[in-house]
Amino acid sequence: MRKSIGVIMSLALAGTLVLAGCAGQPLSTRETGTLGGTAIGAGSGALIGAAVGHPLAGALIGGVVGGGTGYVVGNSMQNQENANAQTQQQVQQQQQEIENQRQQIQQLKSQSETE
Repeated sequence: MRKSIGVIMSLALAGTLVLAGCAGQPLSTRETGTLGGTAIGAGSGALIGAAVGHPLAGALIGGVVGGGTGYVVGNSMQNQENANAQTQQQVQQQQQEIENQRQQIQQLKSQSETE
């Protein structure tokens, strides 16, 4: 029984690593959450399933539930990151506009002093 748990957990980890390695780019927060949730769910499901004599079924159910939960959490985090990036971009644009206005004020001061 312990051997089958180890095999299932190894397969879940290997599957997660294979999926992660297939992406040519770094994983997004959403993808990381989904993969992590799937791996944790499959491992937990295998342990619980082994306790009742069905480690494979437990791993499959746990993987699906964990993957779904991981996706929801990862998606929420990804949306928050996107919102933060947009806010940061707006702040930078406003700072640039302030700097432009300071330069214009300085030019106007210089012009008024020479007149």
